[in-house]
Amino acid sequence: MVQGTTSDAGKSTVVAALCRLLQREAVRVVPMKPQNMALNSAVTSDGGEIGRAQALQAQAAGLAPHTDMNPVLIKPSSDTGAQIIVHGKVRADMDARDYDQYKTVAMSAVLESYARLQQQYDAIVVEGAGSPAEVNLRARDIANMGFAEAVDCPVILVADIDRGGVFAHFIGTLECLSESERARIVGFVINRFRGDISLLEPGLDWLEEKTGKPVLAVLPYLHGLMLDAEDAIQVKQNTTGKFRIIVPAIPRIANHTDFDALRAHPDVDLQFIGPDHPIPAADLIILPGSKNTRDDLAFLQQRGWQQVLEKHLRYGGKVIGICGGYQMLGQVVSDPHGVEGRAGDSDGLGLLDITTELTQEKRLQQVQGTCAFGDNLTAKVEGYEIHMGITYASSDTLPAFVIANGAAIEEEGSRSPDDQILGTYIHGLFDHPDACHSLLRWAGLQSDVKVDLNSLREQSINRVADACLPLLQALQAM
Repeated sequence: MVQGTTSDAGKSTVVAALCRLLQREAVRVVPMKPQNMALNSAVTSDGGEIGRAQALQAQAAGLAPHTDMNPVLIKPSSDTGAQIIVHGKVRADMDARDYDQYKTVAMSAVLESYARLQQQYDAIVVEGAGSPAEVNLRARDIANMGFAEAVDCPVILVADIDRGGVFAHFIGTLECLSESERARIVGFVINRFRGDISLLEPGLDWLEEKTGKPVLAVLPYLHGLMLDAEDAIQVKQNTTGKFRIIVPAIPRIANHTDFDALRAHPDVDLQFIGPDHPIPAADLIILPGSKNTRDDLAFLQQRGWQQVLEKHLRYGGKVIGICGGYQMLGQVVSDPHGVEGRAGDSDGLGLLDITTELTQEKRLQQVQGTCAFGDNLTAKVEGYEIHMGITYASSDTLPAFVIANGAAIEEEGSRSPDDQILGTYIHGLFDHPDACHSLLRWAGLQSDVKVDLNSLREQSINRVADACLPLLQALQAM
């Protein structure tokens, strides 16, 4: 099990790297994260939903994503409430206190998944969540040491030296653990190191002498990786391109990994615009997915995005809405059952002639088809739908995509009659190089560049795997 001294210490990346290294050795390896809190998710081969980081780890292991890889997924809808997903399906909406009591039930689901994975694979590489030093969450813990103790697995502890205070992170974490939990840690991994390793060695010697535990590896800082983020928006963005795309960083933004291909495009300047930042002129504005559509819609309206979008369209700009962003573009978003909070209706942005009713059943589906716009109607699109709601479009709207659903062909999404606005439920719509190219041409970018996001992911997985080879060798020698 890979645990971290903090969130974003590099646990997900280390797990992916170990999975790829073991897969290279023909070991039947599978990733697992017992409990994940994230708004970036993926649809699995068994029709469920897991964190995107686990889908990436599955790719590293050469597997299709499966719900046993992330049996409990928590998707926050507010500062205190969240949707609880168990074995890929929505179980309930709970506040933090209720979920804390529910963890006993959740642990049973986690152990069921672990037992199934044990029967099918030679090795399981498990990822912790946050930090095991969160003593307030120790009771009924299923994410870190609670799981490790239940299944009796060894733990390696990862810390990010780029944050500073790496030795304090290790020592402080150990001090917060019980005696049996400290004994379970077999060694340390220092992540994202850059500089002269000889200057670090005195600290490594001190840490090993102080704790009696080895430093298993010092991993380098790798620039330019293209790996799916578990949750946090990628701060470093490509601002060298001339074609500017802006995305409002709404409070409950979901699946912002939709924009990874755009971040990698050399001709694109992609910017996430937070609430305290001025909104620049742009060629394309994309409204992202949301875990709380009506609240995030109100957020945009309060901060003047309605007027920005209307001015942008008057000057000939293009607009895309994805999932919750698609719903916001319409006339009304109705939530009669209180699926995402208080029941009621919200006026949309009024830019597409559509209405949406949020429903209690979540649609989870992998999709593929072709674009219904532009000069290349054979351009492929591949992605997935994750949403609670049905959108009704008027006869004046045009389809965005044509989707193959078994033997049937279905129109998906909507475009405005003037073809300036496009809305869709498809996440990952930029991932296929043909769809990305066609969407950018539709938006006005005249470029022959095609970005193959899957190829970039594979290159990045192999880079981190190569960097983690000394770690695997140290573990195998123990």
